[in-house]
Amino acid sequence: MRESSVTRTTSETDISLRLVIDGTGTSEVRSGSGFFDHMLTLFSRHGLFDLTLTCKGDTHVDFHHSAEDIGICLGQAFSEALGGCKGIIRYGTRYCPMDESLARVCLDIAGRSNLVYSVNLTDRTINDFECDLVEDFFKAFTDHGRITMHIDLLRGRNSHHSIEAIFKAFGKAMAEACSINPRAADVLPSTKGML
Repeated sequence: MRESSVTRTTSETDISLRLVIDGTGTSEVRSGSGFFDHMLTLFSRHGLFDLTLTCKGDTHVDFHHSAEDIGICLGQAFSEALGGCKGIIRYGTRYCPMDESLARVCLDIAGRSNLVYSVNLTDRTINDFECDLVEDFFKAFTDHGRITMHIDLLRGRNSHHSIEAIFKAFGKAMAEACSINPRAADVLPSTKGML
């Protein structure tokens, strides 16, 4: 099984994360934010990744350090669990609707970090969750997972629906990219000989 466990302890956060790529979509997420728990649970279920996460963060300041450090840990977990990346599809693209919202996520497990985030939301916050932290999470994830990702919100009125569509598309696109190509199970998906 392709799996990884990551811990990260700083003066701002204490995180324990376990990821199983070839899972069933079960999750137990305690990030410190109910809204973010919901988004990571959606990611797990729709990507069929098993995810266990506990984060104790300095939420008396705000949720920024937690969101960013969870992104770091999840990126590291994918990078570690994928190992040398032999046989993976490498690319993933998914559109996902959520009621009036439509999101697109395109990604490449390329060994190169890049995030293009084109998302305009109608709200600054959802409950006590700052919507800007979604971009910070994905920036940390792509940097530490060494992944190129383009996230576009094509339309949306309700910010909850819009972010939910993004996380569902993220799960589906990562599942596709991590899948093993049965025609090239022992082949690295690159002409350079490395990712």
